[in-house]
Amino acid sequence: MRAPVTDLPIVLEEVSFASGGVTILDRVSLAFAAGAPAVLIGPNGAGKTTLLRLLMGLIAPVRGRVTWGGRVDVEPTHRAIVFQRAAMLRRSAGGNIRYALAAAGVPRGERAARADELYALVGLNGLSRRPARKLSGGEQQRLALARALAKEPQILLLDEPTASLDPAATKAIEDVIRSIAARGIKVVMSTHDLGEARRLAGEIVLMHRGRLIENGSADTFFADPRTEEARRFIRGELLV
Repeated sequence: MRAPVTDLPIVLEEVSFASGGVTILDRVSLAFAAGAPAVLIGPNGAGKTTLLRLLMGLIAPVRGRVTWGGRVDVEPTHRAIVFQRAAMLRRSAGGNIRYALAAAGVPRGERAARADELYALVGLNGLSRRPARKLSGGEQQRLALARALAKEPQILLLDEPTASLDPAATKAIEDVIRSIAARGIKVVMSTHDLGEARRLAGEIVLMHRGRLIENGSADTFFADPRTEEARRFIRGELLV
């Protein structure tokens, strides 16, 4: 029997990316394997969003290469991404999920049960008839997570999923992320919140000015950072 196709590990080899003559990522070598969430941290402009877009395959490096499970130029059938401000379709919350399930190729007869599972997973039970654009910011972000999970990805990429949310909405999103990770889905997310990184991360990736500064276990990073940039970032002094 053939082994199941997987996009893990995702490996970046000396990857650089530039736009408009500006280098955004500079010779980044990094690997993401199965396991606990990997959290990207760093000041604004560090390259975190660009790195997520490369992992998804939305953009290609100008130098170096990215491989998914040892393969190149792989269609993102096993990956999903949720951006910081997810667009809501002009329909109900349930309509958004049903659209995502149809787009993922879920048979019509299975969609209702799958939708109920997704509502429960992200805590949107009872809101399926509510217009998606009338939901609160936190509810919209949980709906965006449900839509991304409709394709049953192996890898879920999240770009600052709790940015601008209040503490209660942030906790709800973090609880969903823990549930997703517990299902064996590899979560790679960016955040500007060091408290959130401490709560969620199994692995930390610190970026600064497009360069990889540190990568390793979250416990080790926060207890004994290796670089001066990391120590300054933890103290709130590494701003740009």
